[in-house]
Amino acid sequence: MYQEKIEAIKAAIAAADANTQEELEAYRMEYISKKSVVGALFADMRNIPNEEKKSFGQLVNAVKQLAEEKFQELIEKVSQANKKSKSADMDLTLPPSNHSLGGIHPLTATRQRIIDIFERIGFNLSEGPEIEDDWHNFTALNFPENHPAREMQDTFFIEKNPDIALRTHTSSVQVRVMENQKPPIRTLSPGRVYRNEAISTRAHCIFHQVEGLYVDENVGFADLKNTLYHFAKEMFGKETKVRFRPSYFPFTEPSAEIDITCLICGGKGCNVCKGSGWVEIGGSGMVDPNVLDNCGIDSKKYTGFAFGMGIERIAMLKYQIKDLRLFTENDVRFLRQFKPLLQ
Repeated sequence: MYQEKIEAIKAAIAAADANTQEELEAYRMEYISKKSVVGALFADMRNIPNEEKKSFGQLVNAVKQLAEEKFQELIEKVSQANKKSKSADMDLTLPPSNHSLGGIHPLTATRQRIIDIFERIGFNLSEGPEIEDDWHNFTALNFPENHPAREMQDTFFIEKNPDIALRTHTSSVQVRVMENQKPPIRTLSPGRVYRNEAISTRAHCIFHQVEGLYVDENVGFADLKNTLYHFAKEMFGKETKVRFRPSYFPFTEPSAEIDITCLICGGKGCNVCKGSGWVEIGGSGMVDPNVLDNCGIDSKKYTGFAFGMGIERIAMLKYQIKDLRLFTENDVRFLRQFKPLLQ
């Protein structure tokens, strides 16, 4: 009886056909898989009398080999059919498609250039969370409780009491570094920051900063000035001049705004620099002793300087971009201009 069953399976295998991947898979499930009819024959082995098991096993193995050979034939047939179908759909008269590489985003290029300049003079990189607590974002940096930056119009608060906010500057990273490292400290902290500002040609609610910190014995304002002189000349050219204007920041004392000669007019005066010949690139100053003490550093033994600048501002000056919004609009016509930066 089992011989008739085996002959019927062999006849079905011989007559099987497949023209698509779906039909090929159906054949595999029917005759090759563990739950196939051939697999069922092997399971029937336990019901065959001992004296007939040898001959039955030979017949089943022959069916299995026949099924696998047929499967290989069908695989080849379906493969050839797919190749013909693809070649028939291809118009060989069309010109080749232009698969060109993309370019580096100008903010990425500017960020890396800034990092390269400061790494060569001994600064290392440090990073921190973009969601910060009150201590690291405000209190440790000598912000009094009634400082305007704590109000909702400047800061995106996630929680209140205790205050949790999107960081407004990467100075919070510097606090974390000072809490966990002993001087000498020389670190650069680039990253994304958030402020509740109206989006315009010169402002955005999301932007990028890079801040530097140097803490050691006998660090003075001359060290800060020489460091930023070096950066400006490396970033914008040897003819670039730097000017410091007295200013106020809660976390530095004394503090100064950093200006460079206008790259558009060369310092002669134009509408970009409002006729002054100077454009601002960031802020700087000597680290306030209170900040050092808050971070567990002896302010009587150590001094330090800090500086910060917007990466967007640097990129706008270097590449003479007049609208900050272009950086985040993803307009390929704008980004394509910076393709040479990939080379």
